[in-house]
Amino acid sequence: MAEALEIRPGDTQRAAAVLLEAERSVTARGPITAQWPTLDLPGAYTVQYEALQQRLARGEKLIGVKLGLTSRAKQLRMGIDSPSLAWLTDAMVLPAGEPLPRERLIHPRAEPEIVFVMGERLAGPGVTAATALRAVERVHAGVEIIDSRFQDFSFTLADAVADNSSSALFVLGPVGRSPEGLDLAHEAVLLEVDGEPVDSATGAAVQGHPAEALALAANALGERGLALEPGQLVLTGGMTDAVHVRPGASVRASFSTLGTVSIAGG
Repeated sequence: MAEALEIRPGDTQRAAAVLLEAERSVTARGPITAQWPTLDLPGAYTVQYEALQQRLARGEKLIGVKLGLTSRAKQLRMGIDSPSLAWLTDAMVLPAGEPLPRERLIHPRAEPEIVFVMGERLAGPGVTAATALRAVERVHAGVEIIDSRFQDFSFTLADAVADNSSSALFVLGPVGRSPEGLDLAHEAVLLEVDGEPVDSATGAAVQGHPAEALALAANALGERGLALEPGQLVLTGGMTDAVHVRPGASVRASFSTLGTVSIAGG
């Protein structure tokens, strides 16, 4: 059982440091809401942003954002009606072809995603899916490896948001295409583990269309006076449920037009 922490409401630096230490030490812990029961969703985003500042202070670079809970089924399970937002840094990039670094992970799970590379600055409020897509330079396939710092992936929404939506690693597919002419709502993916199909979906699983998720991200950032900048990446959310990656297992996500992303077992 995790040792009780003396976290006062508003002590965001302490909460962020606790979560980053769990990640660094590859140690699962109990939810921070057990020690900080007043933590609400706005407070969780404040903790998340403080953790980003601590990441940047130690040399990481901000490279984009990721969305979580983009499927309606996941939102209903968590009792919300919109996705969560989290940060991506260069330390989370797993180069294509490199094996999964198991020594950095507690209980990794994989999910295929459609990834946008921004070509223009995109700032809310008032961003629609159509305007969001016009700001995209390239579309890639991707696989995100999520890894909650909480035991048994057991947490409240506030815990998950404070923990940067279980961020760990992601692989960007080698095929980058212009969004023009792509039917992203019908972009299909087959997810395999050790060569066995485990799930499939289309881009419509992500808010009806991945560009809707992109618009939500821009508008949510706009509420905080922030924006998506040229060159930044946006992971639009898992198209399928996340699947557990056993030690030594390999993951392959085959997309209909965006190519294939593979992660060798670690």
